[in-house]
Amino acid sequence: MNFERLDNLGIATFDRLRLLLDPITPPADIEPIVMAVGEPQHDYPDLVGEVMHANRHLYGKYPQLLGTDEYRDSVVDWLNWRYDLPDGMIDANRHIVPLAGSREGLYLIAPVVVPESKKVGGRNLQPTALVANPFYQVYAGASVFAGAETVYVSATEETGFLPDFAALDEDILERAAIAYVSSPANPQGAIATLDQLCDMIKLARKHDFLLIVDECYAEVYDATPPPGALEACAKLGGDPDHVMDNVLVFHSLSKRSSVPGLRLGFCAGDPVVLKRYLQFRSYSSPQIPLPILATGAALWRENEHVSISRSLYRHKIDIAERILGDRFGFYRPPGGFFLWLNVGNGEEATLKLWQEAGLRIVPGAYVCKTDHNGFNPGDAYIRIALVVDAATTEIAMQRIVDTLN
Repeated sequence: MNFERLDNLGIATFDRLRLLLDPITPPADIEPIVMAVGEPQHDYPDLVGEVMHANRHLYGKYPQLLGTDEYRDSVVDWLNWRYDLPDGMIDANRHIVPLAGSREGLYLIAPVVVPESKKVGGRNLQPTALVANPFYQVYAGASVFAGAETVYVSATEETGFLPDFAALDEDILERAAIAYVSSPANPQGAIATLDQLCDMIKLARKHDFLLIVDECYAEVYDATPPPGALEACAKLGGDPDHVMDNVLVFHSLSKRSSVPGLRLGFCAGDPVVLKRYLQFRSYSSPQIPLPILATGAALWRENEHVSISRSLYRHKIDIAERILGDRFGFYRPPGGFFLWLNVGNGEEATLKLWQEAGLRIVPGAYVCKTDHNGFNPGDAYIRIALVVDAATTEIAMQRIVDTLN
């Protein structure tokens, strides 16, 4: 049997981490701290249990692929409120697709829009998929298994920790079928400005590829709410039937509402793409249980718990700033809940922190790929998820200083 595509992907992030760290036993007199996985651990609101319980009888019904009117309407209301979108821009029946978490949605969109070949100058050529680097590993998996040539576009300190798709060779752009970017960026926390989002959209339309903007950290920010790609579409304007051409945004309740186990989100945008996406999903996708959709609708309509969670993340960033100071290139991440620290050699630092300090984090190289220039933008970095409580965060930051300084 041929496993070439899997071999091209290589070993996934956390499988690599286990191979690196599991043979090592941390000191017996130190309580291990795990800050490797971006799994929110803040309390979620009581309404989760209440709404789920009130709708438990609906587990006896098959859900529809499009979910419920209640859920899609709650998403439209939230998008309009969060991004101040024009009235009527988002139609719940044409522009919204519920997802069983954004991960499956981000993966399944690629085979819909990546063709076997893309005609360029009269020739049929292999399409490219542009992937911001570092990246959420599902972007790479989706691109490779859709049959695209995956082009990893490094997002470094020099580029403001965002990918510069426009700087790619014309040959790569002409063959592009899809591009993945997150804002706020995972793990660097950089936020694309409204103008930057507009430029990405214009580039996608010029070269006729689908721009995927993963906005799952949109409600986790330090000071200023990140602008969104649909907001950029509204700014660019044009024919109402085409205002979201070539753009899809993906959102999830996992980070926003601290319910990673609920597995619920949505994508929104280009109605032509979404119509085809639904056609594909009828063959490939899980439907979302009705009690979960009811709970999700209640969560999208409730914002106080989001504000509380955001303040908890902000407090933990304060702790990190106080203890780390200017060490390891520390900066306050504008969005998200990761620290992206330059320690010189991320893999060596990860080993040392686990072996000597019982702190489990991720080498930056494990959330990156070596790009087409032979450069891995994560080699020097470690990624730390600020998901534990404040007291544990303080202990962890002090261990970093004591071990690596």
